[in-house]
Amino acid sequence: MARPQADESAPFYHKYIALAAGNSVSEIVNTYAFDVQEFYNSLPENKADYAYADGKWTVKEVLQHLTDAERIFAYRALRISRGDKTPLHSFEENDYVENGFAEERSLSSLKQEFNSVRAATDIFLLGLNKEQISRTGTASNNTISVNALAYIIYGHLLHHRNILRERYGI
Repeated sequence: MARPQADESAPFYHKYIALAAGNSVSEIVNTYAFDVQEFYNSLPENKADYAYADGKWTVKEVLQHLTDAERIFAYRALRISRGDKTPLHSFEENDYVENGFAEERSLSSLKQEFNSVRAATDIFLLGLNKEQISRTGTASNNTISVNALAYIIYGHLLHHRNILRERYGI
């Protein structure tokens, strides 16, 4: 299956899709899975509670956000890939961060959860056939394909990796 077309997701997600270079779901998984996991597993303990400005998320909150968002995107992909036509609601990322209580957890426990979710997502994505990957559904009142969701998952991880490098000095 080729890269997602513009009509396979809302314009908001195009920036994430653009970050994930590759021409198939299996290619992006094989290209990025190890590097992404290695980067997030290397997040330093001494920066765990660091935020680059007032009102910005800490490193632990970023990692919790990535885990939560990936679960939601993968859940959407699961529902749509299995032919479920029920429209799926949006989610408010700031509410999830506020109610995730990452500050009460150790960085190592957040990494462990992240790694578990990442592994499950990759196994799920690699198990999809072409028909499932091409299916579309509705999320946040917009058409979205399973193909686009796979690229969004990886693009979102790459987006936050870039922010952590540029603004957090990691």
